[in-house]
Amino acid sequence: MEALLVKELGYSAAKAFGVRAGGSISQGQGFEVDGGRRIFVKQNGKSEAKGMFQGELEGLEALQRTGCVRVPKPLKVFELPDGGAAIAFDFVEMHPLKSASGSLGENLARLHLHNSSSRHSRGPLLEQQGSDDAGDSSPLVASFGFHAVTCCGYLPQDNTWTDDWPTFYTNRRLQTQIDRIVREKPDSEMGDHWLRLLPKMPHFFHGLDIFPSLLHGDLWSGNAAQTAGGDPVVFDPAAVYGHHEFDLAISTMFGSLGRPFYTAYHQLIPKADGFDTRQKLYQLYHYLNHYNHFGAGYCRIRKYKRRPWNDYRLIFPDIAAPAFA
Repeated sequence: MEALLVKELGYSAAKAFGVRAGGSISQGQGFEVDGGRRIFVKQNGKSEAKGMFQGELEGLEALQRTGCVRVPKPLKVFELPDGGAAIAFDFVEMHPLKSASGSLGENLARLHLHNSSSRHSRGPLLEQQGSDDAGDSSPLVASFGFHAVTCCGYLPQDNTWTDDWPTFYTNRRLQTQIDRIVREKPDSEMGDHWLRLLPKMPHFFHGLDIFPSLLHGDLWSGNAAQTAGGDPVVFDPAAVYGHHEFDLAISTMFGSLGRPFYTAYHQLIPKADGFDTRQKLYQLYHYLNHYNHFGAGYCRIRKYKRRPWNDYRLIFPDIAAPAFA
């Protein structure tokens, strides 16, 4: 990797430091390069890795442009000689999110308000464009989607620009997960459950005026931290312009971002009617996404035995109940 970094990033030398890190999808390593500068490199051997990392880079750059949240600065995506790809970032020393929980909640709320905050003062709306940057560092985006394919995990998301959020979430998020399960898993019941829920989807958004917010897209506790100086930082996004409530759904599925986070967030963006029910609807996407990544066996891992996805089918009647009443 050292020689490859010299070639791809133009450094004269690179030396690994620290221990290798990583999760279930990619592996990472810190490197010291010219002038004592430190970078972090994440790599993945899958054939789809370059597209996955390119979407991550585009998402980080979009988040960074808002000035609302801190992210590791992405440097470059490049291919590996033996297949797969890597992405390099400026190194950020990260620690578990503790004292910065409230600051992160405030920052996330400001991110979610950023696109609409100058809704009436910026130029023409950029609807269904090929990029969310048309020369202005903060263009107004009026549709739901993203200018690049992003991944939540390693599976690509359909970010085709769509005029309204209920249609986007139904067709570009839930339907794509259901289709993959029906196509690839031995699960004959999934399609039947979905057909019951599908005609009821508009119910969950009745009375809401949803304007696109730039979302992190995968903001659970494992993708948030704080620096040595106590500033919150987020990483590994699955960026999209969507309903701001969607960003909160996964944050309570695997631990929590801390009570100060939610208090600070809702001081700027209060809960709308139906918030708790929609959180279940938005969590459904992540349950289905994890099922597509890891299969039904993942739901039976002992540490998750009390989670709703121990039998993922139960969540369908749960969230649909108000619509069927």
